[in-house]
Amino acid sequence: MNAVTGLALSDYILHLADNALVLGQRNAEWCGHGPILEEDLALANNALDLIGQARLLYQYAATLQGEGASEDALAYLRDAGQYRNYTLLELPHNTALAPTARSERDYAVTIVRNFLYSALMVLVWEQLQNSQNAQLAAIGAKSLKEARYHLRHARDWLMRFGDGTAESHARAQAALDFLLPYTQEFWTATEVESAAIASDVALDLASARPHWDMLIHDAVLEATLVLSPAHGFVPTGKLAVHSEHLGFLLAEMQSLARQHPGAVW
Repeated sequence: MNAVTGLALSDYILHLADNALVLGQRNAEWCGHGPILEEDLALANNALDLIGQARLLYQYAATLQGEGASEDALAYLRDAGQYRNYTLLELPHNTALAPTARSERDYAVTIVRNFLYSALMVLVWEQLQNSQNAQLAAIGAKSLKEARYHLRHARDWLMRFGDGTAESHARAQAALDFLLPYTQEFWTATEVESAAIASDVALDLASARPHWDMLIHDAVLEATLVLSPAHGFVPTGKLAVHSEHLGFLLAEMQSLARQHPGAVW
């Protein structure tokens, strides 16, 4: 592996890891607050799956980086401006752009976000499980099984919300209208992704978009919801330019590790 390929791979792996960690942290916020006990456990398991994926990816990235890098340092000791996750994943669980500490979580927002993201990651992991990179292929094969479950869980709940009561339908539609514009970031390749694609490391998402569009369209139609075109400002989380929400999320997630650096349990 030459230096360019190694750098492209390391940066791309961090992008995947940051996505999984940030959404895992968001979903974990439902622990003890789920709408019903079964969903409390389902979201906790979803979060554990994502954090497990993040750990494997951070371990691999740390190996590629060397120089004392570790999975814990990559997860807990980087600032918001060093994260490369999609902006979609750091947003709070409601449709308010500037929620307060008292803002109520909306489970429809969580479900729609998980649906949009897991539909993408099923396609990504399907491709990466066949990578010539043995370690990435192993991570892809394990993660694909989890992503398929996450997609099935979110899709089932999207059907219940959309084809349920008038209120559940309205909440699901509002969540879809709010979140869909953030998915534009999926399709705008960064220099890191372009380098990784050129090195046969990453999936060119432009080629996967028609399949993703079909998955989303079919589910939204079945849920009796309306799919509005995504337009407006294209988020820049992959470029490390985030919403104000990521800083607060990381402050909570990283507080213990930063107070006791190097601590072991």
